Order: sequence, then C-alpha cells, then structure tokens
Amino acid sequence: MNFALREPDSSFLLDPYLKSVCDELSAYGYAFEIQGRLDSESTVRKVFLKDDSLGKQLTLNYRLASGPMRKIRVKLEVDTNPPANACFEADCLDFPFVSSVSVFDLPSLFAGKLHALICREYVKGRDWYDFIWYIAQQIRPNYELLTTALEQTGHRASSMMLNREQCVGLLTEKMKAIDWGKARADVERFVKPHERPSLDLWGRDLFLVQCKKLDP
Repeated sequence: MNFALREPDSSFLLDPYLKSVCDELSAYGYAFEIQGRLDSESTVRKVFLKDDSLGKQLTLNYRLASGPMRKIRVKLEVDTNPPANACFEADCLDFPFVSSVSVFDLPSLFAGKLHALICREYVKGRDWYDFIWYIAQQIRPNYELLTTALEQTGHRASSMMLNREQCVGLLTEKMKAIDWGKARADVERFVKPHERPSLDLWGRDLFLVQCKKLDP
C-alpha cells in the first residue's frame, strides 16, 4: 500500500500510525507482527505487517485441512517528500465501517505510473499492463506532477512543464531497452487465462501505438 504526505515532512514518524492500525485490527481478532526498517533518513519508510490469525480465517475457504499456516504480507510505503502538483479527491469507504479517505485523482495516479515506467531500473510488466488500462480509460496524465517527479529523481533537468511529445519520447527510449519476454513473464501470472493470448502482442510496436493515444 502506497501513501504520500500532502506536504514534505522530514520529521514524519510512522510508529504512531502503526500503533493505531494494530490496535484497530486487534479489535477484530487479528494479531500482527511489525517488521521493517524505520530509518529516519529514508524518504520512503517501509514496514511489513504479518498477520497469522488472518491466515487462520482464510483456511475455511482457501486452504486444505492440512498444510502450513499461510501469512499475508502487506507492504506499506509512505513518501515523506512527495513531488509537488499532485491532485487529490475524497472517497468514502463503507467497510469495516464508514470512513473518509483522501486519494490521488486518476490523472495524478497515471503520472505516478508514467514516472515508474520511465525511471524504473528493472522490468516490471505489471507497470505496462497498467499503462494500457489508463490509455483505455482515456485518462489525461497530470503532466505537472510528472514533471516535478522527474526533476526530483534527477531524470529531467528542465523546469519547464513536460508535454505530450516529450513524454512519448521518454517512453519510446525506455521501450527500446526493454526485454519484452521478461515483461510478459512478469505479468502473465496475474492475468486471466482468456487474456494471456493478447500478451503475445506485447512489444515495442504495440506500446508505440498505445503512446499515440496519450491525451495531450
């Protein structure tokens, strides 16, 4: 689960929030073990919550009568120095009780995905699968957010706002270096059987066509 502060805060501490999470989950009978490094100098703080009792509950539906106990690991990431220009919207959850949550809007989420596609140093096919989804939904990226994110990570020197053509250029350069066989292998286990034949089309040509559909 990825979170970001609305404003940079180098003094942010995750511990109080983790205690609240564990206290709340304990009320539902879940026992959590917290592991991870909470380095004060790390921009993104990561912890893993390991839930043994949830595995027991899932035994009824997802596990045979015999076998080892299974654990669900939830990775939490909090960006304490988020790039500027993100846009938020309020959403309402109704489980396990009614509550309000602030989330990135779709254009900002798309900008974050494009930033990952351009900057990630290893092949992650799931990013490209998500890219196709955003294109199909005709979501216009938040180019302002993408620009500041690229500047923050040192992938762009100019402070002028990135435009569609420049974004397509950066994606095209990335596509040339990708091992599309690895990309297909990464995403194949996550897609439904009837979708897998479409992965045979994955390659630079397919994604160049998708890039042309980017909304300026």
